[in-house]
Amino acid sequence: MGGVVKRAFKYRFYPTPGQAEQLIRTFGCVRLVYNRALDARTRVWADEGRASTYVQTSAWLTEWKRSEDLAFLNEVSSVPLQQALRHLQAAFVAFWDKRARYPRFKSKRRSRASAEYTRSAFRWRDGQLTLAKMDQPLNIVWCRTLPEGAEPSTVTVSCDAAGRWFVSLLIEDPTVKPLPAVDARVGVDVGLTSLVTLSTGEKVTNPRHERADRRKLAKAQRELARKDRASNNRAKARLKVAAIHARLTDRRRDHLHKLTTRLVRENQTVVIEDLSVRHMLRNHHLARAISDAAWSELRRMLEYKAAWYGRSLIAIDRWHPSSKTCSACGRINSAMPLSVRSWTCTGCAATHDRDVNAARNILAAGLVDR
Repeated sequence: MGGVVKRAFKYRFYPTPGQAEQLIRTFGCVRLVYNRALDARTRVWADEGRASTYVQTSAWLTEWKRSEDLAFLNEVSSVPLQQALRHLQAAFVAFWDKRARYPRFKSKRRSRASAEYTRSAFRWRDGQLTLAKMDQPLNIVWCRTLPEGAEPSTVTVSCDAAGRWFVSLLIEDPTVKPLPAVDARVGVDVGLTSLVTLSTGEKVTNPRHERADRRKLAKAQRELARKDRASNNRAKARLKVAAIHARLTDRRRDHLHKLTTRLVRENQTVVIEDLSVRHMLRNHHLARAISDAAWSELRRMLEYKAAWYGRSLIAIDRWHPSSKTCSACGRINSAMPLSVRSWTCTGCAATHDRDVNAARNILAAGLVDR
């Protein structure tokens, strides 16, 4: 890893009524610009067979601002609108590179309400953050200190479905450096009963956060369903459901952060399976449990933390028969139903725990492919 790591520090803040109104208006304008640009680019491709560029969409934005119908776009900072066009360009690049699906329109209810400000659209002075079009700084709860002398290069403001406001500061963090090299290597097998099983034999129990609050969530959802769609009581009930989901997400993320940090700190090489979680979610019997386990988030955290701290993360082929192979002699069984949790190899008589054996095979396969 070379250079200084760019890292986002996220904090909760409490806007004044005026700030909240301005930000909500900005979120709406960002969403509108993104959707209009996506629609325009799609129509240009359908009608003329050519791809549009970010420069062209930026020119369209200038025209939209001059029109009478969209003159309200001038009431918010122009920077978040330009950033929305840059994000759309990045989405198209990912689509062209076959790393993502075709960009989708942003929904008022389902999409994340956020706006991104670059240096020209905010003022950072003596630990106080003031956004463009605002007269006073944000009331941020500094739950942890920024690195000394840190200067944010980008600020992202967001509001989640539970009505909580957050600000994320992107800074260069000189405190993130490669860790001293160690000899330990570990294979990681993800699961549902045990969130991960390590090649060392350790099993980390799945907290099953969603199951713990399932009854409370179901009750809140029933109350929401009974409310009249146009009533204030429905809005309150919706916030109650969103608050439960937010708590589940926070607890899940906290647990994954602690687990992935430990794995990266203790091991020089971490080997995992290249699972296609999106396809696995098509199994309606296991979709809820797989979503709660958050395997994709686990891998994402391992990837960037390994890069931060000078560790190696290896992903082996998802079709590797890690569960069916004897880690002692290498014999491959013809079948291994999920109901079989332990088995004895007919070749060498070794007895295996299914998950520990799989983790050991994952480690061996990763070291061979390296």
